[in-house]
Amino acid sequence: MLYFAYGSNLNHFQMKKRCKDSKFLKKTILKNFQLTFRSRYRAADIQPKKNFSVPGALFEISKSDEKKLDIYEDYPILYKKYYFKYYGKKVMTYTMTKKTKFTYPTERYLNIVKGGYKDCKLDKKYLIKALMPSC
Repeated sequence: MLYFAYGSNLNHFQMKKRCKDSKFLKKTILKNFQLTFRSRYRAADIQPKKNFSVPGALFEISKSDEKKLDIYEDYPILYKKYYFKYYGKKVMTYTMTKKTKFTYPTERYLNIVKGGYKDCKLDKKYLIKALMPSC
């Protein structure tokens, strides 16, 4: 199955540790969505927003990887699954169930996400913009 990562799961070391069968395929952009951080966990989330884009990575994951991700993402309590098409193929990602207001991520979490941006060669301007929601 195809999985779209946009937060801490972009980090290749963390993703491999969590999902041993996962294979990074390529970086990609999810259009008409915006990256933000929220909840008491101060974690990454995406929300529909016209003319915005969220950079991320496509991974091939196994069924057992998906089960591990479900546990990590606290599915279906904290996150729910969201599906979209990428060149005719079904892709799964997670979005938060409760759209609380923006909360700045912890330094530790943000460093993991930054590492993921580096691993996937993503443009950090999207991350910087997400960290300044009032702009």
